Amino acid sequence: MSRFFARSDSESEESSSDDEITDKAPGATFKQSLLLSDDEEDTKRVVRSAKDKRFEELTNLIKTIRNAMKIRDMSKCLEEFEQLCRAFLKSKNIVDKEGIPPFYIRLLADLEDYLNQLWEDKEGKKKMNKNNAKALSTLRQKIRKYNRDFESEIAAYKENPQESADEEEEEKEPEDSGSSSDSEGEVSSKSFLKKKPEAPSEATKFLKTAKGSGDESSSSDEDDDDGDWSPSDTGSSSETSDKEEENALKRKRLVTFLKVQRAQDTEKPGVRKEERKKKPKQKEQIEEEAEEEGGWEKVNRGVPLVKEKPKMFAKGTEINTAVVVKKLNEILQARGKKGTDRAAQIELFHALAAIAAENNLGQGILVKIKFNIIASLYDYNPNLAAFMKPDMWKKCLDCIDELLDILFEHNNIFIGENIAEDSENLAVSDQPFRVRGCILTLVERMDEEFTKIMQNTDPHSQEYVDNLKDEGRVCGIVDRLLTYLENKGSTEEICRVYLRRIMHTYYKFDYKAHRRSLGLQGETKSEQDQEESKEESKEESKEESKGESEGEDSAVIMDRLCKFIYAKDRTDRIRTCAILCHIYHHALHSRWYQARDLMLMSHLQDNIQHADPPVQILYNRTMVQLGICAFRQGMIKDAHNALLDIQSSGRAKELLGQGLLMRNMQERNAEQEKIEKRRQVPFHMHINLELLECVYLVSAMLLEIPYMAAHEFDARRRMISKQFHHQLRVGERQPLLGPPESMREHVVAASKAMKMGDWRTCHSFIINEKMNSKVWDLFPEIQRVREMLVRKIQEESLRTYLFTYSSVYDSISMATLSEMFELEMPTVHSIISKMIINEELMASLDQPTQTVMMHRTEPTSLQNMALKLAEKLGNLVENNERVSDLKQGIYGGYFNRDQKGGYQQKQSYQRDQKSYQQKQSGYQRGGYRNQNQGNY
Repeated sequence: MSRFFARSDSESEESSSDDEITDKAPGATFKQSLLLSDDEEDTKRVVRSAKDKRFEELTNLIKTIRNAMKIRDMSKCLEEFEQLCRAFLKSKNIVDKEGIPPFYIRLLADLEDYLNQLWEDKEGKKKMNKNNAKALSTLRQKIRKYNRDFESEIAAYKENPQESADEEEEEKEPEDSGSSSDSEGEVSSKSFLKKKPEAPSEATKFLKTAKGSGDESSSSDEDDDDGDWSPSDTGSSSETSDKEEENALKRKRLVTFLKVQRAQDTEKPGVRKEERKKKPKQKEQIEEEAEEEGGWEKVNRGVPLVKEKPKMFAKGTEINTAVVVKKLNEILQARGKKGTDRAAQIELFHALAAIAAENNLGQGILVKIKFNIIASLYDYNPNLAAFMKPDMWKKCLDCIDELLDILFEHNNIFIGENIAEDSENLAVSDQPFRVRGCILTLVERMDEEFTKIMQNTDPHSQEYVDNLKDEGRVCGIVDRLLTYLENKGSTEEICRVYLRRIMHTYYKFDYKAHRRSLGLQGETKSEQDQEESKEESKEESKEESKGESEGEDSAVIMDRLCKFIYAKDRTDRIRTCAILCHIYHHALHSRWYQARDLMLMSHLQDNIQHADPPVQILYNRTMVQLGICAFRQGMIKDAHNALLDIQSSGRAKELLGQGLLMRNMQERNAEQEKIEKRRQVPFHMHINLELLECVYLVSAMLLEIPYMAAHEFDARRRMISKQFHHQLRVGERQPLLGPPESMREHVVAASKAMKMGDWRTCHSFIINEKMNSKVWDLFPEIQRVREMLVRKIQEESLRTYLFTYSSVYDSISMATLSEMFELEMPTVHSIISKMIINEELMASLDQPTQTVMMHRTEPTSLQNMALKLAEKLGNLVENNERVSDLKQGIYGGYFNRDQKGGYQQKQSYQRDQKSYQQKQSGYQRGGYRNQNQGNY
């Protein structure tokens, strides 16, 4: 019992418990205040040493720093650390005598580890505000510099970590307030950081009195009321009896509350942890028992929203079209509301469709219910970024197939978005059924869902292959819809469904048509034309199904669908997409001239920057495929020009919609990243980026190396390909050159060999087993591409050899050149003749002896430097004349005066004519870059 109740028996015990509480509580608080004042007076009288004062200051700062570390407040950490360093400097004399305190070394070690951990956390650094990030870098530098003076102490501490005294005492349980340490009244740095136990509040003391008096006074009061009270006090006691009863009730409630509270407070933390561990085990046991019994269901957390499922039909209800439509509207009213079970809603639609079919209510109501079922399947995932689950996807395909079956079997059903709900005719009658809805919109949404499924599936897994097998079914649905709309749809709807069919065809290589073309190579051109005309006549005769069949080439399908869109479409977007897909398909099947002419006639390159991002991605893919097609056909310059924009940007992966670059992640927020991910092309439609880069670099090599040899001393020499020059510079910087491993290293090594005119080494670097497996084997016509490459390497190596070594020879035999480069004599003659005509090579051909006679008109290096100096001096004089004319104010109008400008006009005319001739001769001298290279 507390000292509050430790009193001798007196008259005050005979009074009620209320009087005890009201009388004695103020006395207790007064006594406490007196005791506190005595403690305060004692602490004032304590005399502390300089060591305690300095160490107390250090511990205060350390405590503040640790608190700031917990909340990641780097600005506060930096500020307090600077104060800590100053305080440690002040206490240098004491530290020299006593030694560095261990709690100080512990903080330095912990703070450095903490800062290193934060620095490595890249995501955490991004979330910091500007001030905290700046403070983190500053504090990290300071702590690293500061800890150099304490390296030995920190290393010793890390080898044998010991907690400092202040933190050891922090972890201990707080001692009672009446202990001897508190009674001494001394406050040291250690005891200052202790967690003081809270003094009992007045409310708890009040509850204690209630607990003590509630049981004892209840029995004693009854006896005292009978014996000790005088008869004269009966009137007053009767007046206060009601109050006493109320107070007794309050005290009992408080006592019970106190018992519960104290029981909760006295629980040990270890017991709580054990109970928490036991709870999930108990839950698992209950779930297992429920599964065995089979009568229990698992219910989600939270307060269940009371949503009554609409009952189908009561017994005895006459089921007709109006009743079913009413029930359908009831189910639709819950669509989109919070707490609606979407799976249950789909089941209700299926049940309603079954009821309608049982009662023979007609196909009109069945079509309307099917429309709503498919819409509910699409709404099952409200998030746009989420894709459909496999079971829902299968249900969706089945429902669309069933809907198309009904529409094909019953020609008297008209559907459309323009049909109002009031004008719908769902009942069985002589008039045809009219249903509001659009089957094309549902199929387009199905196609988008298929794309999302492919985007969100791992492309290197078996699941991706399984999902890709569904494309055949998707194309089958699109073909069926195409057949339906050709009979009953509008022109706009036909164009839309044609575009869907094109998007599933344009990127696929037609191997059957390719094999047929290889088999027909021996036939004459007229026979091929006859075969094509026969196939076209067959296709025109087919009216019922125009889908892709075994005898029909994809080229015929693409041509028919795209031409319809060119003629009938009114929207620019559909026509643009159709043109790009058509060009892509031509380029994929090596029809270079058709693809090039269609691209040039469409003028898409002028306005494509105004198109939406998906169309721009399609344009980029088409240009890349066009460049690869030109390369396969040997049009090296055209291939380089087509691929230049994509490859020079360094963002080919992003521009083709085949992934996002990590370096640009900081430029976009999370929402933009989601939008860009939705634009990505599925993996099975990707273009091989390594093949693309290899084609570009080889094209640049075949153009750049001869140009560099021809303009070796030209100051105005321009780079044809910056990326190729970058790869050459990277190769030159390497201190040790080993055998090439990557594709880029192979191209660089081949370029160095071509510079020397060594075509065999160049050929071995470009065409070998490693490059074949990585690049060349991916082409459909492998052998033809390799032969073309060897031919181009021989020709360009010959040109490079003549440019490089023409100054060494007086004459050289064409037969020798033919032997060296393994080319036919007519080919060598043609190449050298073109070089002489274009003034690239100062030589002449001696026909009787079949030799090339060098004229040695190429300037030496000294003459080249003199020409450069003369050119620069001429530019300087011209600039000075311009400046002087501007100062005198006679520029421009002076030469137009008739009376004074006759001679000057004539002189300026001659000067202009001379410069024109210089320009023309310069164009001819440097014509390799500006004129057509593909004609030699």
